[in-house]
Amino acid sequence: MTAPAPTEPPRSRGVLSRVERLGNRLPDPATLFIVGAVLVMVISQIGAWRGWSVEKPKIVHAIVDGKDIARVEGTETVTAQGLLSADGLYWCLSSMVRNFINFPPLGIVLVGLMGIGLAERSGCVGALLKAVAARTPGSLLTPMMVFLGVNASLATDAGYVVLPPIAAVLYKATGRSPLVGIGAVFAGIGGGFSANLCITSLDPLLAGLTQAGAQIIDPACTVKPTCNWYFMIAATFLLTGAGWWVTARIIEPRFRGLAPEHGGPAAPMAGDHSHLLKPQERRGLAAAGVVFALTIGLVVAMVTVPGWPLYLRSDPSARWIASIVPLLFFVFLTPGVAYGVVAGTIKSDKDAARMMGSTMSEMGPYIVLAFFAAQFIEYFRYSNLGVMVAMKGGQALASAELPPWALLVAFVCMVMMLNLLIASASAKYAFIAPVFVPMLMQVGISPALTQAAYRVGDSVTNTITPLNSYLIVILVVMQKYVPKAGMGTLVALMLPYAVVFWVVWTAMLVLWVQMGIPLGPGGGLWYGVGK
Repeated sequence: MTAPAPTEPPRSRGVLSRVERLGNRLPDPATLFIVGAVLVMVISQIGAWRGWSVEKPKIVHAIVDGKDIARVEGTETVTAQGLLSADGLYWCLSSMVRNFINFPPLGIVLVGLMGIGLAERSGCVGALLKAVAARTPGSLLTPMMVFLGVNASLATDAGYVVLPPIAAVLYKATGRSPLVGIGAVFAGIGGGFSANLCITSLDPLLAGLTQAGAQIIDPACTVKPTCNWYFMIAATFLLTGAGWWVTARIIEPRFRGLAPEHGGPAAPMAGDHSHLLKPQERRGLAAAGVVFALTIGLVVAMVTVPGWPLYLRSDPSARWIASIVPLLFFVFLTPGVAYGVVAGTIKSDKDAARMMGSTMSEMGPYIVLAFFAAQFIEYFRYSNLGVMVAMKGGQALASAELPPWALLVAFVCMVMMLNLLIASASAKYAFIAPVFVPMLMQVGISPALTQAAYRVGDSVTNTITPLNSYLIVILVVMQKYVPKAGMGTLVALMLPYAVVFWVVWTAMLVLWVQMGIPLGPGGGLWYGVGK
């Protein structure tokens, strides 16, 4: 049965309409970074002419008992470096390639995505999602849909395409509204985008940007891709429960009494087996499962067996955390290849290379964005404007004497609003990290904690921001069951999830800080001496 041609969604009114028009007027993120770099050049030169300077704590690192201990030894004067002077312009030109090559997220994201991309394009990820969804009892269908949606970020954006149609079919097959299934799974995919049980490609990307921001005032500061892992594992279960509650108490009762053409329950479509696994998919998953288990076993052995590559007696976590991106590459690559060979989607090494090449070709816009973001961040660093903003902003925050939890809540709310104007998580954070990471470090908030707060604000409004490019994908799936569904229908469906996710996830962040629990391996809460 073919889906009806999608109708043009009605133009939404009010605040969301104004936000959409404002967001659509913004230039491409790459252009924003070019404008930002030019502004840094101009302001830095004004600062150099006017003799701007600040006193910065001098941080000294020492290795004590195998651990890196930071301490403050007096202060040092930092002055503005003009980028429009002869020396400044020479530096801009001579460092342009180096800035790009050394941009922290670039290499780690590309390496990690090659393995994930092959697993996705071979069909392994899609088949796995179908298998889990199809075996879930009807009474647990909603929490499973939300849970799968939250963890779908492991396969980058595949969840947006694979899961909503499956959820709609499963809900209709059990006599429930297809729109309820779409809402539940989309809440997990979009609203819980940063949460996951595993380390995803987003973790090293954000960690690289966080590290670049932190090194503006502490050049020796490093940020591990695992620094938010514990927090995101807990958030996965929290959001699953919250999404289940919203669906059961708010969304499903609203649709239960409606006619099918308005999103209510309808009789299942006869012969619709699109949510079931094909024989070759079952065989492929069986092979992928065996290879995945062997790969994980090998990784565990390398970490735990003395003398093996990732074993380090003094700090068992140090080597495997430093190798997390290559490990992710192989953990996804090997089962993806096994699935493809058995299922017939990979017939030769050329097919595997083509799938990885396709993943890299789709990263073209990211590479362009990374080039200009790298220049902006390095200009900010070289000019010393980052240090100055951080020191002055940190002093203002300290004088306000706000508790850390209040600063974090305000930061989450700011990111939520910004997410309505700039949809890309990496583009927003590349702007935010050089300013807010060092600024919050001045009042004792660690880079890992700032990153965790950013991820909360960046995720919860993904389902209602007009600039989410996947909204149209969700809308087309909805129109298969409700032909007159428009953007207003989608926003009204998802708004309760956005509000509840914001409340519970922000409350969890505050409680986590109050309890003093590390955010993950290498993810302490506080920065500075005595913290």
